[in-house]
Amino acid sequence: MRIASEGYRYIAVLTVLGGLLLLFPATRLFSIPFFGLAAFIVYFFRDPHRVPPEDARLLVSPGDGKVVYVGPGEREPDKVQISVFLSIFDVHINRSPLAALVRRIQYSPGKFLAAYHDEAGKQNEQNELELVDGDFVVIVRQIAGVVARRIVCRASESDHLARGERFGLIQFGSRMEIVLPAGTEVRVRVGERVRGGETIIAERAT
Repeated sequence: MRIASEGYRYIAVLTVLGGLLLLFPATRLFSIPFFGLAAFIVYFFRDPHRVPPEDARLLVSPGDGKVVYVGPGEREPDKVQISVFLSIFDVHINRSPLAALVRRIQYSPGKFLAAYHDEAGKQNEQNELELVDGDFVVIVRQIAGVVARRIVCRASESDHLARGERFGLIQFGSRMEIVLPAGTEVRVRVGERVRGGETIIAERAT
């Protein structure tokens, strides 16, 4: 199983601490939580292979989780927004919903409200990517949650991302928002579970 590189240091530290506690009979039982946490970190940072659908008009989810909002953009009311909540049990790798140029990246510090609340999209720490394919512009926001304290963005401005390509992750519970041009056909509904890089969330107008 592939593991995101950002998880290696956590796994190493917890494994070493657990191993040190095993050296002494009086502390061996205390090693169990460390090895348990190391196993969870391996699970959390898993990075499964995903295959997007062939039709280039189809946009895929940028992350795994549950759709918690579909409707007018909360900051861009003339556009369409889809919000996905990622629990600590979901894969947290973030992927590009379409093949596009990264025109702009903007990081904004903020609060750490529970990511499933709508206010989290406005007030929490977040990173925004503007993805452009011709005149089709999509905004993807990585939003931290209560437990999430670090947003990782591997992409840079002027990078070209393939549809479904990994561009970052949010550590330990988060939210993602996708803002689409008006007229884009939404293919998901609130309450539906999605898989990053595979689940079709919208279709571009022909």
